[in-house]
Parts: sequence; structure tokens; C-alpha cells
Amino acid sequence: MKSPTPRITVIGAGPGGLLCARVLQRHGIEVTVHDADASPTARDAGGTLDLHADTGQIALETAGLLDEFLAVARFEGQAKRTLDQHGTVLAEYVPGPGEDAAPEIDRGQLRALLAGRVRPGTVHWGHKLVDATPLGGGAHRLRFADGTSVETDLVIGADGAWSRVRPLLTDAVPAYSGVSMLDVRFEEVATRHPRIAALVGDGHMFANGRHGRAIIGQRNANGVVRGLIGLRTALDWHSAAGLDLGDGAAVRHHLLQEFDDWAAELLPFITEAESFGNRPLYALPAPLTWEHTPGATLLGDAAHLMSPFGGYGMNLALLDGAELARALAEEADVDLAVARYEAGMLARSGPLAVGANQALDRFFGDAAPDPADIPDQAAAGERYKRDAAEYRLRHAMPAPGHAPAVGG
Repeated sequence: MKSPTPRITVIGAGPGGLLCARVLQRHGIEVTVHDADASPTARDAGGTLDLHADTGQIALETAGLLDEFLAVARFEGQAKRTLDQHGTVLAEYVPGPGEDAAPEIDRGQLRALLAGRVRPGTVHWGHKLVDATPLGGGAHRLRFADGTSVETDLVIGADGAWSRVRPLLTDAVPAYSGVSMLDVRFEEVATRHPRIAALVGDGHMFANGRHGRAIIGQRNANGVVRGLIGLRTALDWHSAAGLDLGDGAAVRHHLLQEFDDWAAELLPFITEAESFGNRPLYALPAPLTWEHTPGATLLGDAAHLMSPFGGYGMNLALLDGAELARALAEEADVDLAVARYEAGMLARSGPLAVGANQALDRFFGDAAPDPADIPDQAAAGERYKRDAAEYRLRHAMPAPGHAPAVGG
């Protein structure tokens, strides 16, 4: 950036916002990040992520953190097993030695890695944005819940599904997808929950059946398996059923009725769970676009919240952060940089969001699962690696492990 450095503020210290800040700092550009959480570990960050070679890994490489990721990533976690509601295995993928197309890392691990690699004092924790007010000329006043406010020349909304920055650019709001997930967690699975450990293996287990019902298990670090019990249902399904979500026994009884025609070997995800967190899935209209607004932009879920199917959300958030930071470093004008970033980001995320939302609808359909709908994991991995090589050629990036040092 050749003009005087503007005041840049990122709202949201999730992985996408933190990576954007990290890359900006590597280019000598000052940035401040604000997040509502009290600290990086103040809440459960969620389950595991697969970082694709052509998106998430490219972003970490840009941030100079790819080797740190690979040192803690779970390559065996790329394994996938798909079953029907009767327990019949429909497809199984076991990664070969050295397969690195999409290794896994827990969300909390990724956030901690990134939070530890921005400069001390970059992130203002416990700062929840209330609103952003345009001041003219691209400047905005940001008001926080603690009564403080700041002015900025560029506000970057990395603040997720219910972004407070998004209204500056579009009236679009997330809509309920018709699917709710009940989040369950099992620790010390090898000894305390061996049936669940066997079902999930080293990676993921997907089981779905008729009438929009599914059970998903995912291996996390430190002997943890997280499960997602999925229902195509009304948003207020628990209220309509007279359920208190805090009453684990009552929720368990209700779910066993919902899954009464499922194989017994799949039901430990319900019978062995002690508590259930309700997680309705929302998505923004797709493909979503907006007119460029001086002084404001979005990345990650704030820009393109979509179904989790395909694993694109976090991967896109990381690449969004890297590309926005790179554009700001390379362009002489902030508006030109943001316009360049948005053109690429919206063109990339739109088709993926449409596909991810359609995949959710198919997975939670009324009919029995069609094996033809099961993704070919080996082919997907080859595509990630091929697209990564093409991306590097387009952007004149060196091969992994040969990146020149830029900043700290």
C-alpha cells in the first residue's frame, strides 16, 4: 500500500479475521481486531476442520504458518465412512501414506495457533460491536457494548453469521435451512465409549436415512469424538414437543422415538450422550453479491454463510483473509484493493455456497440415501491439489516449503 496507511479494523477474531491481521502485519500494515469473546479460549470453538490444499492451506502458507499447521494436523482424520440407517457401509475412504489434501485440525487449535501469531495487543478481547455508522468518505464509527467507540477508514466484518458489519453492504440476512443439529460430545472414547470410537474410526462417519434424519460423528484431538444428530424439522421443534433442551433424559427419549427405525449399533450417539446442544443451520442467500461500499467489506461467514457440507466455510474464510490482506498490501488505494478482493471472493464463494446448500438438502431428503450422491473423497483430494498448483501459478507463489520470508 503506497498511500499513507489507513486505519484498518477487523471485527471478529475467528480464524479468518486473525489470518487477515497476520498477513497485514507481515506486510507492515497496522491493524486492530475486536472480538466479543473474553479470550481465545473463552468458549467451545466447535469441532474439527479439514483444511483444503487449494484454500485453507494456501492461506496458511501466505501467513507463514503452513508448517506449524502441518506439525499438529491429523492426516489420518481424512478418513470417511458413509452408512445408511441400517448400518450398511455404502462407501469408505482411508487416506494413503503422505496424503495431505485435507488434513484435520480442531477449530480451537487453529484459533489458538493464529491468535498466538499476531502481535501482542492486536486483539481487543471482550469488545462486542453494537453498530457501525458511516461518517462519509469511507470512514465509519464503531460502537462497542462497553460504551467505547473508535473511528476507522476500513472496517472488515469477520464476525460470522450474525454480522453487525454486513448491514453496511447488504440487507441479506441468514435464513433457517430447515435442518437442526444436536451437538453431543464424548471424551476418552477408547475406554468410555468404545462403540462410538469404532463407528467413527480415525476420521468421520456419516449415516443418513429416510425422513431427513442423520447421525454424524467426527474424531477430534485428545480422545474426543463429537457427534451431530440431524433432523429436518421446524425451527421451534423442541418447543412444539414440549422439551426443555437442558433435560438430557427427555431429549434422549424424544430422539429415540425419532430414530426408532435405525439400527441399534448407531444409537449410542443418542443413548450415551449426557447433554444436547441445539444448533439450527442457517445460510445466506446464494450466490450473494453487493455493490461496493467504500470503507467496508466482509469475509468468511459474514460474507457467504453456507451449509457445512463440503467443508468450504472455514477454508474460504482463511483464503478470504489472505487475499484481502494481500490486495491491501499491493494496491495503492484502499477502495481499489477492496474491489479487487470482493470481485474474486464473491465469484469463488457463490457457486460453492449453492452447491453446499444443495448437498444439505440431498443429505436430509425424504428418500433413502443414494450412493451416487456420496462424494468421491479420493477425487476431491486430487482436485484440491491440482487446483492448489494452478492457484500458485496464477498468483506467482512458490511451491510449498520454498516461500521467501516476509515479515515475522
